[in-house]
Amino acid sequence: MTLTRFGPLEMHPDVARAIDELGFMAPTPVQEETIPVLRAGRDLLAQAQTGTGKTAAFAIPLIEAVDPERKRPQALVVVPTRELAMQVTREFGALGKYRRTHEVAIYGGVPYGPQERALRRGAQIVVGTPGRLLDHLQRGTIDLSGIRVVILDEADRLLDMGFAPDVRRLLRLVPQRRQTALFSATLTGEVRDLAHRFTNDPVQVAIDPERRTTETVEQVYVEVLEEDKPRALEELLRRWETEQVLIFRHTKRGVDRLLDELVRRKHAAAAIHGDLTQRDRERTLERFRSGEIKILVATNLAARGLHIEDISHVINYDLPEDAETFTHRVGRTGRAGETGIAVTFVGEWDFDEFEHLREKANVPFRREVLELYGR
Repeated sequence: MTLTRFGPLEMHPDVARAIDELGFMAPTPVQEETIPVLRAGRDLLAQAQTGTGKTAAFAIPLIEAVDPERKRPQALVVVPTRELAMQVTREFGALGKYRRTHEVAIYGGVPYGPQERALRRGAQIVVGTPGRLLDHLQRGTIDLSGIRVVILDEADRLLDMGFAPDVRRLLRLVPQRRQTALFSATLTGEVRDLAHRFTNDPVQVAIDPERRTTETVEQVYVEVLEEDKPRALEELLRRWETEQVLIFRHTKRGVDRLLDELVRRKHAAAAIHGDLTQRDRERTLERFRSGEIKILVATNLAARGLHIEDISHVINYDLPEDAETFTHRVGRTGRAGETGIAVTFVGEWDFDEFEHLREKANVPFRREVLELYGR
């Protein structure tokens, strides 16, 4: 077998062919740093933001390492959300199509049947959320005894969302003789503790650890009366060349009210929140990715795991509850080296909280004056 070069890295020719078709020109820093570590069989603790190419950083060595002839799970990727499970699975499919590896996404909110049938057909790579993975183990429909590599993707989010007990249980149920890697945007104490407990002398890699996603985002705030927010939003949408806009509200009811207002004003808009079925969520997200929908209104929880590269503007219609929520929200724009704009509405009762947020977020804000109040 003749290896093919991908920048400074040598690649299996089947993987290189898929990479070429995807248009990857050269490995990103996280790929260049972590692929050799994973190929060497070392455990890994990697700090990397979303949008840096981290999925391919673990997908490429896993696809090269698994045996396509063995129709049983050999690699397990644990993710925090259904959307991320689907996205990671799609990337494995695109990178592994010429290696003829098979992958399956395991997540809740949908029937077990299709997932069980996919597992019976044989998949070398399993990508799943913790709860549904444990459900399949309990039902006896998944066999993890052949797992040789475990990846915890977005480990900080897994812990933030309360999955720590499930993750620990999963790691105790897979073979002890395995390779384990954690990828995380932040290396919190909880993440480090998890790594200390379940990895063996991990190599630590940090890709621009001081460079936060918010640094690629222009931060704007506008002072607006609560009752004027719909008019303020309309003015900003008219004033700026917005491509795809993600708007955050605190509650599902607030999301629905704003969506009704946007539709009434003839905007191509949709919403996602916890009351939607999984099928409706997926359909809405696909319409947003394709550009059919230009504006998406969401709650914080519903937007967890959203991976859409071309969001030009994020609008905090309701003030974020804290600096961490703010960072997660505005990190939806300014990805993969692109710049974005985040707008925060500051209502008449929000000034104290906004000053606290500015201090904690530690990013520069520019004030924008609305025309409706006179410029």
